[in-house]
Amino acid sequence: MQYLPFARPTLDEETIAGVAEVLRSGWITTGPKVQEFESALSEYLGGRTVRTFTSATGALEVALQACGIGPGDEVVVPAMTFAASANVVARVGARPVFVDVELSTRNIDPALIERAITPRTRAIMPVHFAGLAVDMERVYGIAARHKLRVIEDAAHAIGTRWNGRRIGSFGDLVSFSFHPNKNMTTIEGGALSLPSDAELQTVELQRFHGLVRDVEGNADVLLPGGKYNLSDVSARIGLSQLSQLEGFNDKRRQLVARYFEQLRTDPPCLLPARGDEGHSWHIFAPLLPLDRVDLTRGQFIEAMHERGIGVGVHYPALHLFTSYRKLGYKERDFPNAERIGRETVTLPLFPAMQLSDVDRVCDAVSDVLRAAKKAHR
Repeated sequence: MQYLPFARPTLDEETIAGVAEVLRSGWITTGPKVQEFESALSEYLGGRTVRTFTSATGALEVALQACGIGPGDEVVVPAMTFAASANVVARVGARPVFVDVELSTRNIDPALIERAITPRTRAIMPVHFAGLAVDMERVYGIAARHKLRVIEDAAHAIGTRWNGRRIGSFGDLVSFSFHPNKNMTTIEGGALSLPSDAELQTVELQRFHGLVRDVEGNADVLLPGGKYNLSDVSARIGLSQLSQLEGFNDKRRQLVARYFEQLRTDPPCLLPARGDEGHSWHIFAPLLPLDRVDLTRGQFIEAMHERGIGVGVHYPALHLFTSYRKLGYKERDFPNAERIGRETVTLPLFPAMQLSDVDRVCDAVSDVLRAAKKAHR
């Protein structure tokens, strides 16, 4: 039986032909296609100013720099997310201050944010985990009370809606990812949605070496910027992907509905929160009942691979990584993040899947856990 990966991008022939056209044009780095892609993203996000990057990680780091965040500052970050969310804070010289997540939504727990705020706190970085929007009203309310910036990590959330409005069409700074396993891709890439043009010059300088030129071609460097500019090749892929995004996300919702119908295991997995129709379902990641089976997560993953099914892990708890233990974090600091980190598995989910593929995955999960339960008895 054909191997089923846990993620796979959908690239059609029109996209491939469009890339070939860009390659033949002679202009393959940042140029007209990047401008077109940024304009399309802006329109998709209700007219907001948007700039593209080589990754969401670069966009997050530049967002922090645009807010003037650096040494001596603190940024509130969920304790369970991809490492990039905390790494970029450390890279600008600030300290990531972790807050536990809700077990069901896997999003930062708004009830715990304020106790993490100190006089050094400059921003909150909520992550819309798996495409489920955080409680924006509560997060932005806390930020307003404490005069903090909000830098949304929306790597999972292109197309997600909160109260009917697309994430990135409102709020403060919002970063998106277009990695190959995301809801849309540019191969590698990301974007930053800005609330106004106030930080636009800083964003553009940080994106490309801090470099400016006058009308006579004379160059100057205004700050030590990086290099995060997207290529026209990637932008051409992004244009096709963006035009198909709503269809991609609708298919994801159909597949997830099937998961909720069919994933009935004994012992039961802890399923993620369903959210509403605004959930874009980047990933589907239940928690394994490891305390009720004679099976480790690694053994479960191996058993699924033997059945021709790919499984991911999203994500280990951040505070237990070596880099962040050095800041004084330790086991049992954030129990929900740690439980998710131990028990989570990511099951296949991508638009080219069929409902029969979901059934195949659910049957395999059930078989593996049932066999492990019998062995345990």
